[in-house]
Amino acid sequence: MKFQSIFDVIGPNMIGPSSSHTAGAALIGLMARKLFNEQIVRADFTLYESFARTGRGHGTDRALLGGVMGFATDDLRIRDAFACAAQQDLSYTFTFDTVMRMSHPNTVDILLTGVDNSRMAVRGESLGGGKIMITRIDGIEVEFTGEYPTLIVRHTDTPGVVASITRVLAERRVNLAFMRLFREKRGENACTVVESDDRISPEAVEEIRKNPAVRKTILIEI
Repeated sequence: MKFQSIFDVIGPNMIGPSSSHTAGAALIGLMARKLFNEQIVRADFTLYESFARTGRGHGTDRALLGGVMGFATDDLRIRDAFACAAQQDLSYTFTFDTVMRMSHPNTVDILLTGVDNSRMAVRGESLGGGKIMITRIDGIEVEFTGEYPTLIVRHTDTPGVVASITRVLAERRVNLAFMRLFREKRGENACTVVESDDRISPEAVEEIRKNPAVRKTILIEI
């Protein structure tokens, strides 16, 4: 992880004690909530390696739960996340897996369940200094940080989908910072992730959604 300024080393405004194990965890939980974008009734967390070994001591469990409830990294309610979850009738479980080796030691899997029993699985990594990376959505490998306005397009892997996305954004003069296509297998489930320098309007998202190969669009602006 390369830090670009002293603020990256210190980390964001946060409820401590750790920018990686607390602030980063809260941000992963918040990102998962925004990706799911439905009322959450249950959250199941699996923490790996360093997260699993020191998560309780650093408040990683409270931070993850707080993030899922919409708490920012500096929200004082993180300290009382368990009580807040009880007040919201939010069920949750934590599994601490110190055996499985991951690509990053601060990794968590979050399985969210909505009121209509819909589900989404999100994997996140806390990179240090409050930086995070989302690396998997419902089994599809992805890679984005949420630092830019981010559009996630879930679609069938067919010709023309990516071109239609770029056309819509170009017509609205949205400058792209990063754009990546991730897929399980040729011709099957795919996910295009767009990170932009500019705000992406709801109208642009709706236009992209009209493509018959597109199944779901998610716009994240933190």
